[in-house]
Amino acid sequence: MKLGITFPNIELGIDPDPIARLAQGAEGLGYHFLMCSDHVIGADLDSRPDWRPFNGSPPVYTIEDAFHEPLTLFGYLAAMTKRIELATGIVVLPQRQTVLLAKQVAEIDMLSRGRIRLGAGIGWNDVEYQSLGMDFHDRGQRSAEQIMLLRKLWTEPCVTFHGKWHTVEAAGINPLPSRPIPIWLGGTADVVLRRIATLADGWHIPSILKEEEIAEHLSRLFRYAEEAGRDPATIGIDGIIRMWGRTPEQCAESLAMWQRLGATHVTFNTEADSHRKRLPTQQVEQTGYRLDFFTLEERLEALTRFMVAAPSYADIDGRFV
Repeated sequence: MKLGITFPNIELGIDPDPIARLAQGAEGLGYHFLMCSDHVIGADLDSRPDWRPFNGSPPVYTIEDAFHEPLTLFGYLAAMTKRIELATGIVVLPQRQTVLLAKQVAEIDMLSRGRIRLGAGIGWNDVEYQSLGMDFHDRGQRSAEQIMLLRKLWTEPCVTFHGKWHTVEAAGINPLPSRPIPIWLGGTADVVLRRIATLADGWHIPSILKEEEIAEHLSRLFRYAEEAGRDPATIGIDGIIRMWGRTPEQCAESLAMWQRLGATHVTFNTEADSHRKRLPTQQVEQTGYRLDFFTLEERLEALTRFMVAAPSYADIDGRFV
């Protein structure tokens, strides 16, 4: 089980130095990966007073939030770090051009010496899709075709592909990635679990699910994998631990649950609570509020305390070390 951190996208500001210090600090503490989310454009809520796109609630970011683009960010962090994996969690796949995305991710793979993992999903922000000129309503089906095309573009020097939404005729990207780039998907719908079972390398588990719900989803996921002729053990499982009113040591206790569930990766999320009023009411009631960090040092201290406590819940072979 590998430990990672979330990149607090709208909380570090626009100074590159704290961004580099957070990634370098996490790497120095022994975290295996850094995960960054993706939103390209923010909406003005004043012009959309009744807009409720995020699980029936207002969005958790707006035009007022500086939201870093993950692939460009990873190009920077590839030069600022040496070992930590750079994972998107998630890129909104159907609002991006597939061939261009394949080229960008392959370039990061080269610059980072093979440290990129592509987490992908279909998103929820219809304003983004409109602004980027992409269809919001067919995004799920389109994402499945995108994954198939990405696989071919990353593994074949010359690709011919004729799909419903994509046509590539005897063309390819260069340089190719150093290895097949892992693709992980997020979401809980049954169609997503089936897509993971047949097309993806891993599943990002949403933080709002309870243990019994996760176990039920995993049971279905593994059954779908077996039906597709695939070994369920080849599918990575990433759980998330949010602070939400707990100390880092209390958060580390959650690792025991993720061990029971068979997680291969666990992401420690230290994102602050400055946007708690935008969270879905049900989510706040279930988990309570998160803690705020006012300095980078406070956040690094929390990451340190969590990592110190983590070995108490490690497997017997000490894979957290």
